[in-house]
Amino acid sequence: MSTASTRLPEGRYGRSSDARADRTLKVVGALLGVVLLGLVGYFGYHYVGQNKISAEVIEFDATKDAVKVHLEVRKDSGASGYCTVRSQAENGAEVGRADFRFEGDATRIDKVVTLRTTSQGTTAELLGCHAD
Repeated sequence: MSTASTRLPEGRYGRSSDARADRTLKVVGALLGVVLLGLVGYFGYHYVGQNKISAEVIEFDATKDAVKVHLEVRKDSGASGYCTVRSQAENGAEVGRADFRFEGDATRIDKVVTLRTTSQGTTAELLGCHAD
């Protein structure tokens, strides 16, 4: 007993529409991947390469109406700018926000700044630093 083949004869009907669609999807996917990679590289360069001031919160101490924040700031020599710090209450509401200025020739600055709050703050968050 023999089984009949259900395959179409090779080359008789041309390429199937699925093969054309697969090739088109591969080309579109490759192009979108290249564009996405280019965008990530562009934004990464401008975020890391162009940022002349960066900082991090080392520690903080919250009291009833203020938060003392120990910041470590790294910057280019002679660059000036500011860093924005905020504090939130236990329920997530913002209770204080301020900009602290950094200038001079030093490239590394350790400074304790005081952020006044409207009520008890439970966090100290560095939102970012910006050069002038």
